Amino acid sequence: MALNLTTRKDYKIYAGIKSTNEDAIIDFIIPKVSELVKTYCRRTFVDYWDVPKTEMFKGAATKFILAETPVVNVKSVQRSLDYGQTWTDLIRYTDWVLDGDIIVPLDTRGYFPELINGYKVEYTAGYDDVPADLEIAVLDLVTYYRRNDGAIHSSKAVGSNNVQIEYISTTSLPAHIRRVLDQYIADYT
Repeated sequence: MALNLTTRKDYKIYAGIKSTNEDAIIDFIIPKVSELVKTYCRRTFVDYWDVPKTEMFKGAATKFILAETPVVNVKSVQRSLDYGQTWTDLIRYTDWVLDGDIIVPLDTRGYFPELINGYKVEYTAGYDDVPADLEIAVLDLVTYYRRNDGAIHSSKAVGSNNVQIEYISTTSLPAHIRRVLDQYIADYT
């Protein structure tokens, strides 16, 4: 699915770009930055807002932690006793309950028994619109990659015939961007 976390139009407004000269590079960078942010945060934010995501679990657990957050709606929780050949719906508030972004069993044993390909959860999650602070971080990352288009940059000092070469040696994201992204990292504990 891979929906982008911003648009060219929004980026151009943010960056104050009025011409179409950089449209190709912006269109090239936006999907890459969107994927980088999704990978860094371990979630997609907008991809499963209105399109259901299906996750499989094998059980032997006291809870199923869903990968996408925040959960909007759980369409179904199902169990298979024949390795995923046929499925039986588990009943909400009888067999399971949603606690935040976690499916918790209501079984007296307090866990989902182990079953190979035994459990399937179909749900929607994420945001209808990218949160404003996250979108600013994405826009700043687009600018970062637009301006830092390689690992080596050269520049001439005013009135000098010398060329200074700067090697970018850090693998960290800029601190102001990392601070925002760290707020959105999915925690599966």
